Amino acid sequence: MKPGAFVWDRGFGVKATETGTKVYMVSYRIGRRKRRYTIGRHGPWTPDSARKEAHRLLGLVHTGLDPMERKTATREAPTVRELAERFITEHVAKRKITTQRTYRGYIEKAVLPAIGGRAVIDVTRADIAKLHHRLRGTPAHANRVVLMLSKMFNIAERWGLRPDGSNPCRLVEKYREVVRQRYLSADEFRRLGEALVAAERGPVPVKSAPKPVPLSPTALAAIKLLIFTGARRGEILSLKWEHVDVERGELRLPDSKTGFKVIHLNAPALAVLASLPHVEENLFVLPGLRVGQHLVNVTKVWHAVRALADVKDVRLHDLRHSHASVGAGAGLSLPIIGALLGHTQAQTTQRYAHLAADPLKQAAELVGARIAEAMKTA
Repeated sequence: MKPGAFVWDRGFGVKATETGTKVYMVSYRIGRRKRRYTIGRHGPWTPDSARKEAHRLLGLVHTGLDPMERKTATREAPTVRELAERFITEHVAKRKITTQRTYRGYIEKAVLPAIGGRAVIDVTRADIAKLHHRLRGTPAHANRVVLMLSKMFNIAERWGLRPDGSNPCRLVEKYREVVRQRYLSADEFRRLGEALVAAERGPVPVKSAPKPVPLSPTALAAIKLLIFTGARRGEILSLKWEHVDVERGELRLPDSKTGFKVIHLNAPALAVLASLPHVEENLFVLPGLRVGQHLVNVTKVWHAVRALADVKDVRLHDLRHSHASVGAGAGLSLPIIGALLGHTQAQTTQRYAHLAADPLKQAAELVGARIAEAMKTA
């Protein structure tokens, strides 16, 4: 072919450039306008693949769509990276600091490396499914990333960056998550109490240390408050004295995970608080190592205490579950347990439903035993 020459075959053509490169094209009409759409150079494209693409583009023209306009819109459309930046600035910034930190981690470590350069309009369900599959080693994490992306693409629709109802996360099958339910038994509570008393009296043996080490009284007090209140770790560690109402026996938290929250204090919890000194120029109940800051980490102390109590598989958050399990075993209703824990949704408390049946099981055993004893006598 001579440079500048065209060869056409029913809308599909090839052009020879001045440098001898061959470029595949499509010619079509939209209304009265005639368009030429460049598919690409020969090399990356073969005659067969270019012809198939030409047939696809002409099919779009037949339905009234202009491939040239779609190409321009895609080129000018924001990328997922740009959407993510706006999502963080305008949406995530209104959420709690922990939520902001979590979402930023999802975006920077999982989303941007996979689809950050893609145009928002071009992201498909297959793209999301591929990203989800890539994170299969941590199923719960993979599910959370997709949930965040679903929220982000819903907002993209609201901002007019995607058509309504086009969320690519919809119908992506989530991984099954195994919900861990670990509750301390009465005997384990006893051993834990003994371990805390031993830790308060002096240094305790720690596996990683050559000799027994003293444990922070502040961290031990934090563990006790977690046990007696069923509160979340962050709620106790960041607790300020101004939020403690001893007269009413309440912790009045202005901004917990679920918003304003009241934690009702029992006598053991009040005793722990009464034993704690007020540190000058520190607003927090549990002061940290830095001046004016609260206690940050109790994990190492907890590991030492739980090892001493021989409950090595129990996490700090399991203390919250165990607090609720005691209430369920005592016959408290699920709504009452939910209110004690500060749950805003009934289904969150439903995990303790099987424990609430324990008093009925005990009653059934008692009735059955007495009936059997009476029948034996007869």
